[in-house]
Amino acid sequence: MTTSMDRLVAAANGQIIDHIPVFCNLLDQGARELGLSIEDYFSKGEYVAEGQLRMLEKYGHDNVWSLFYVGKEAELFGCKKICYANDGPPNVEDFIIHSYDDIEKLQVPDDISTHPAFVETAKCLEILKREVGGKVPICAYLTASMSLPAILMSMEKWMELLMIGEPEVRDLLLEKCSNFFRKEIEAYRNAGADILVYADPYGSTDIIPMRVFKELSLKWMKRDLEPGGLEGVVYYVGGARLNSVAEQVINEVGINAYYPGPLDDIGESMRIVNNRALCAGVINDIRLLDWTPDEVRTEVQRIVQGGLQVSNKFFFGTVVMPYGIPDENIKAMINAAKEFGRLSLPASD
Repeated sequence: MTTSMDRLVAAANGQIIDHIPVFCNLLDQGARELGLSIEDYFSKGEYVAEGQLRMLEKYGHDNVWSLFYVGKEAELFGCKKICYANDGPPNVEDFIIHSYDDIEKLQVPDDISTHPAFVETAKCLEILKREVGGKVPICAYLTASMSLPAILMSMEKWMELLMIGEPEVRDLLLEKCSNFFRKEIEAYRNAGADILVYADPYGSTDIIPMRVFKELSLKWMKRDLEPGGLEGVVYYVGGARLNSVAEQVINEVGINAYYPGPLDDIGESMRIVNNRALCAGVINDIRLLDWTPDEVRTEVQRIVQGGLQVSNKFFFGTVVMPYGIPDENIKAMINAAKEFGRLSLPASD
C-alpha cells in the first residue's frame, strides 16, 4: 500500500506513484474536531495529536503537524501572555522585548527539548511518531532568525531596528535568534519531525528590499541551517512571494524544497527551480472561505496542471487555512489535487 511518505519521496525524485503529495495545513480546525475551545485544544499535546490524526482520517491528505501556534516560540523565550481567539490562531499578547535594552537581557534557553514550553509539543510529536511515523510526514514550523524578532518585539519595531536601527543592536538580536533556531531545529529533529518548515517572511522581497535580502537574509539563513544540515528543510516565506529570491537561495544555501506564495506564478516557480529541488503549488486559501466547491476545483486544476507541465518534482499545498473554511471546500480541494495530480505529464527540458 502506498503511503504518504512514499508519495513525498517519489516526488522528490521526480516521480508520481498514484498522485502527487497533497499537503494541507489544518491547525486550529482540530479544536472543532474534538469539540474544544481553541485555548483548551492547544493546552495539551494529546489533543493536538488527536486532532491531527482525526483530520488526516477525515480528509485524506498527506501530512500532519506538530505546530500549535507561532507564539509558542515566544513562550520558549519567556512570553507569558497569549491571546486566544474563538475562531482563529492564538497570538502573542505581550511582547518580551519592549526596548533595545531588553535585547541585551534576552536569554536563549540552554536546552529546548527540556523546556517547560516544549513539553506539550514533545508529547504531540511522540504520539504522531508512534501512530503514523514513517508513513505520514510529520511537519514542524520553525521561524528563521530574520523573522523571529517580529514575534518578540512586534513587526513595526523589528522593521524599524532592521532598516534604520544600530547595526550592533540588530546583529546582537539576530545572533541570539539564530542560536535559538539552531537549538530548536535540533530539538524537533530529535523528537521525530520529518519536515522542517523554515519560515522566513523576511526572506522575501515582498517584505524587505533585495539589498537587505542579499546582505542579511542569506547570511543568517546559512548560519541558522549550518549545524544540522538541510535534510527535511523546506523554504517557506509565510505566504509572501518566493520567485524573486528562489535562484539565490538555491545557489547559495542549497535547500532542497521550496514553498512559493499563492501570488507566485507556479509555472515560473517551477522553471526557476528547474528540477533542482521539490517545489509546491500553493493555493490562496483565504478564497476557500467563499468559493464554491466547483470554483475550488477549477483553481486546484490550474495550479496542479501548471506545475506538472514543467516538472514532476511537485506537490500541492496550502498556506495557513482559516478556521471558517467549509468542510465541503476542504474536501473539494484535496480531492481535486489528487485527481489532477495523477496526470504525470512529460516534464519539459
